[in-house]
Amino acid sequence: MIAARVVPAVAAGAVVLSGCASTQEPDVRDVATAFTDAGGDPAERCELLAEAARTALESEESAPCADALPGLPLGGGAVQEVAVWGGNAQVRLTGDTVFLTETSAGWRVTAAACIPQEEGPYECEVGS
Repeated sequence: MIAARVVPAVAAGAVVLSGCASTQEPDVRDVATAFTDAGGDPAERCELLAEAARTALESEESAPCADALPGLPLGGGAVQEVAVWGGNAQVRLTGDTVFLTETSAGWRVTAAACIPQEEGPYECEVGS
């Protein structure tokens, strides 16, 4: 298990910025839902991870991403909220919270299987 700490300010009150942030919401939503889709191809889902998150996952699980991913508690579900600010985003689904960053290859997942803590940042199973 990887216990990633996500800064409370990012997790708690991410405000959707006006302008291009709202145009990025569909892409962010698509990446988050594709990553958490347990029925999806594990190799394709691994391609949606940011490099650091993928490296951390493979190191922690001592297995290639495609082998490790199916055993993780990714909740998925319906999208409840999408917040985009700058080059970062958060997607809250009914069974998971996913954090993303914008890269030259598009939006990539930096943390997933995240549970909010009563005090402090999210605790994440996947993340750097």
